[in-house]
Amino acid sequence: MMQFPAHVERFEELAGLTGQLHLAIGVFDGVHLGHKAVIESAVFSAQRSGGVSGVLTFDPHPSRLFRPDAPTLLMMPIEAKTSMLHAVGVDVVIRKHFDRAFASISAEDFLGNLKAALPALKSIYVGENFRFGKRRGGSIATLIESGNELGLGVFSVERIKHNGEPISSTRIRQDLVSGQIESVNDLFGYNYPSNGQVVGGARLGRQIGFPTLNLPWDPECRPCFGVYHVRFRGAADQPWAFAVANYGVKPTVAEADQLPALEVHALRDTTLDCGDSIEVEWLRFIRPEQKFASVDALKAQIAKDCEIARGFSGASA
Repeated sequence: MMQFPAHVERFEELAGLTGQLHLAIGVFDGVHLGHKAVIESAVFSAQRSGGVSGVLTFDPHPSRLFRPDAPTLLMMPIEAKTSMLHAVGVDVVIRKHFDRAFASISAEDFLGNLKAALPALKSIYVGENFRFGKRRGGSIATLIESGNELGLGVFSVERIKHNGEPISSTRIRQDLVSGQIESVNDLFGYNYPSNGQVVGGARLGRQIGFPTLNLPWDPECRPCFGVYHVRFRGAADQPWAFAVANYGVKPTVAEADQLPALEVHALRDTTLDCGDSIEVEWLRFIRPEQKFASVDALKAQIAKDCEIARGFSGASA
């Protein structure tokens, strides 16, 4: 049984950790295939040695400190990222508050400070392009030099490539905002997810023959507004059901300044309703969101969207 919490926000909470700590370090926004190559290396080492696997990640993103007017927009909130990291097999997630004091630590002192705060630290795992310390002055060579002095193993993992190009969170964000959801899913290694509680709406969809489950969804890095082929379920032990979904602000019927939402129309009847929890996975992009001249024109287009989605879903839809 673990003798430590699943996630911590202060190093002191792990002061009494028993067992050697194998620690992956990075922001890991999205926990994509490249991230998993780093993280799983720490997990495998911990499992082999009977130690503890951990991730040191940062909240907020360092860009909030260095570029407050143009920060990096995250694909995944810290809570979802923590859950995803545990799903990969990580024992403990350290959510380190990234502030000026932490950012001012020199590259040469970085590992020494980390070892002092985490006495059980045995080895660290990073991507080959990892930079750290004051003014991002530290490289893998710096880590190895410091690690040798402290008796710490340093493992750097080569970048994973897809179609000849490195997988990165930046690349995935670009695909996400341009509607290339199939590429996003390939680079993640899983389907882009939305989770939350179904809320009530204006019930226009029901009135025109296309009832929807409405899920508020407004991440920092927003997917392209548009119509998607998706699948959904109410609980992990329930089967997936296919659907067509609109993500955006409903320009044909909505009021100005409306927050984005995901409206899911099941291709078959569903028992889910307002107040239920829902898990949605985005599969394919069908078309951009658009404003129609009338509700009848909108209704006709939704019918076409459903036929396209049924074609993707096959006979199971």
